[in-house]
Amino acid sequence: MNDGLIPNRYAKALFKAAAEGNEQARIYDEMKQLLCAFHSVPALSATVNNPFIAVDEKEKVLLTAAGAKPDSTLKKFILLVIHKNRASFLRSMAHAYLKLYREAFGIASVEIVSAIDLSDTEISGILDVVKRQLGGKTMEQSVKVDPQLIGGFTVSVDGMVLDASIKNELKKLRLKLLS
Repeated sequence: MNDGLIPNRYAKALFKAAAEGNEQARIYDEMKQLLCAFHSVPALSATVNNPFIAVDEKEKVLLTAAGAKPDSTLKKFILLVIHKNRASFLRSMAHAYLKLYREAFGIASVEIVSAIDLSDTEISGILDVVKRQLGGKTMEQSVKVDPQLIGGFTVSVDGMVLDASIKNELKKLRLKLLS
């Protein structure tokens, strides 16, 4: 089976179960928290994929990472995923669920990466331009600093990237000089 097919099927099933219990927003927040845990604690993936760790221990770790309630739909989902030996896909399932939720509720994911800390007015100016282009969509934004950009910034909206960095301009100039 395709690695993208499994997470998407499970995410759709979770989204449908969450819709029946009117829990989509809560599970969305828990899945964001779970993804954040996967990014900030690399050992979490190794723990989830380790066949020698007991199912109940994996369940405790994942529920703690997600901040899920003990009687929630997410707990049942995580148990199902572990028992079906699909725990290695959990990170991808979380990404797929977030994508489904954002599509269903018209939310755009906006990420601004700059070489230095931007002021609040600069950030709001960039977000105003993005908001005009998105029309009626609401935005979920994050701002990061990456000194490797040398200068300028990049704006990513649902996977589409506007790169206005010095690093990118130097790369273009290099390619132009080589050709």
